[in-house]
Amino acid sequence: TTIPVFYLLYCIYFAIMAFFAFTSLLTSFAHIVYRLVYTVLLTVCLFYSIPRHGGESVAEVLRAHGVKFVFTLVGGHISPILVACEKLGIRIVDTRHEATAVFAADAVARLSGTVGVAAVTAGPGLTNTVTAVKNAQMAESPLLLLGGAAATLLQGRGALQDIDQMSLFKPLCKFCASVRSVKDIAITVRKALAIAQSGTPGPVFIEFPIDTLYPFHLVSKEFGVKNPPKGIMGKVVTWYLHNHLKNLFAGAWETRDVSPLPVHIPQATDNQVQKCIELVSRAKKPVILLGSQATLPPTPTDDIRAALESLGIPCFLGGMSRGMLGRNSPLHIRQNRSDALKEADLVLLAGTVCDFRLSYGRVLNRRSRIIAVNRDKTQLLKNSDMFWKPTVAIQGDAGSFLLRLSKGLKGHTCPEDWPQSLKAGDVTKEKADEKTDRHLNPLSVLHRVDELMADDSIIVADGGDFVGSAAYIMRPRGPLRWLDPGAFGTLGVGGGFALGAKLCRPESEVWIIYGDGSLGYSVAEFDTFTRHKTPVIALVGNDACWSQIAREQVPILGSNVACGLAFTDYHIVADGYGGKGTLIGREDEDKLDGIIKEAQKETRQGRATLLNVLIGKTNFREGSISV
Repeated sequence: TTIPVFYLLYCIYFAIMAFFAFTSLLTSFAHIVYRLVYTVLLTVCLFYSIPRHGGESVAEVLRAHGVKFVFTLVGGHISPILVACEKLGIRIVDTRHEATAVFAADAVARLSGTVGVAAVTAGPGLTNTVTAVKNAQMAESPLLLLGGAAATLLQGRGALQDIDQMSLFKPLCKFCASVRSVKDIAITVRKALAIAQSGTPGPVFIEFPIDTLYPFHLVSKEFGVKNPPKGIMGKVVTWYLHNHLKNLFAGAWETRDVSPLPVHIPQATDNQVQKCIELVSRAKKPVILLGSQATLPPTPTDDIRAALESLGIPCFLGGMSRGMLGRNSPLHIRQNRSDALKEADLVLLAGTVCDFRLSYGRVLNRRSRIIAVNRDKTQLLKNSDMFWKPTVAIQGDAGSFLLRLSKGLKGHTCPEDWPQSLKAGDVTKEKADEKTDRHLNPLSVLHRVDELMADDSIIVADGGDFVGSAAYIMRPRGPLRWLDPGAFGTLGVGGGFALGAKLCRPESEVWIIYGDGSLGYSVAEFDTFTRHKTPVIALVGNDACWSQIAREQVPILGSNVACGLAFTDYHIVADGYGGKGTLIGREDEDKLDGIIKEAQKETRQGRATLLNVLIGKTNFREGSISV
């Protein structure tokens, strides 16, 4: 039979198309195999030839947010963070205790307007920071704590220093996170930094399991299967570990945004501001109580000072707001606050809280108009259900509110005789003519230091009785030149606060006002001052006693048990850590000015100094609060 020509041509066409299809399939398959092999080889080269690690992601985000210092006590869990930060120009400052690292970060946050950063190792490294983190929470300081942790696969299995760190820090921090893969590091750090600064500022915590920070080849070597068990279970375990490592490092080095996220700050409404303008304009004896919140960004402290001077209202300054009006402002009242509040017809609580410091609101006159401004709703209304009632309660930023209030009251000023009458009380109470039975009068010493300290000085307060006197007598020269622990009343902040302050303001004279009891917590940081070339001056009021406690314990309970210390040679301790110590007794009273000036000279030459001043007892602090 003859095959039709068209059928023959069709068969030839089909054969040719089949050939090309087969060839194309082989080509596609070869291309897929090529891409797969290429990707595997590239991954292997990336992980083995270029040992990148998670610490680099942390450092990149910190640098993008303007972080200049990371405070630490070194540990293997966090070494990649420290090394990467140093390579990017972020200064690593190591201390002698983890609490000091957090206190230093707290000081940087307060003075710089950015987030302070501390990094500590897992387990006991983190538990050592708990008091300092709680202090930052109560002082409303934006602080980022970076903590090491056991590897993701080993958590809960008895690894070294493995504890439930998240449960420990959730009550203390605004935000807590545990990083579970390398690719999540950047966004987690960015989010934490934004939360630390938003609303009411506070500490945040990120836990970094050790396998999220070290290079792939080290992690795979440490946690990969070396001698897999035989059988089906061995295959399952091997598959699980390989898959876990793959997920841990998947997408690790993809380009990611490291820029700052938006920060939310609550503000007063126009209606609220207008109502307050009307209340202040009618007041005859107004008083402003300024708290630390008034110094928070974004409002510059110089603008707040100008607003307060424009208002002309007498001010009591607390916490970080001390120094807001300079050294000798006629508007700054330091003494007899309770009497002034009883007489005032209007009280503006600008970031000030009605807690124990205001006798829970009981010192406020019930007939007074009260304006309360605070970023935190709980603090804004604290104890208002019992002892006081706000006329206007504003959940908003105190600093920007004062600017808007001043603008609305332009041309109006407080009657001059009111602040003048309050100022007269300062002079009477601050006279230091009381004689002590032995040693130097602490008030006289504080007055001399206050007169001689440089105009750019920063004062760090760490103690009880002696520091309480200093708070009344020493006058910070300007805004952000006073650092104290805040509402928590923590002892031991001195070394860390001074370290952070000196790094932020290297040109400034930094004074730590220590009680002899509180000095014991951080005297070892004189080693840190020496190594990191951060010379400060420590003034120690040495009365061989926990005097703030003894002042009440002895008359109430008739015993001085556990209150006594010794007139210890703290100046020799400072010498041993590379500083310069000086003992000052009553026999040195006539030479006191010269000794202080010599200490200032030593610090200008780069040496931290400690003045161990033997002081006697006075009644200046009688009736002060210790519980």
